[in-house]
Amino acid sequence: MPNLSPSFRPHPNLSNEVNRNIVQSEIEGGVRLEDLQPGSTLQVTTHNTRYHLIVLIGNMVLITGHPRYCPTPVLVRVHGSTWGGSMLKIRFIGRGMHMEFVHPEYQIPIVTSPIQEIRECVQPSKASMAAMA
Repeated sequence: MPNLSPSFRPHPNLSNEVNRNIVQSEIEGGVRLEDLQPGSTLQVTTHNTRYHLIVLIGNMVLITGHPRYCPTPVLVRVHGSTWGGSMLKIRFIGRGMHMEFVHPEYQIPIVTSPIQEIRECVQPSKASMAAMA
């Protein structure tokens, strides 16, 4: 492993690949849902789709943008992001990773294509949030 910043120490029980992925997610950047205020709006651009999310509380968000899964706003629970395998960085949306969320009409979580960009948008007004609901 390369010499890393003092804020991260590789975990001895995790593989080099997993430790490397954790470091890469910090370098690439992203957002922890618990760091956002309710009403925060994100634009998440993946390789295939541009999603718009309004954070309600915790990991509950209104999401829109995908023509099949959420052409209109849908209340979903964002599990977090994955590197394409089974390991999940909980309640984190990260560049280069795949966002995973639970949709009320599907039995298995939906996993996006790799995230290319995450932008926090201007806070919506109460009227625009009511219109999304």
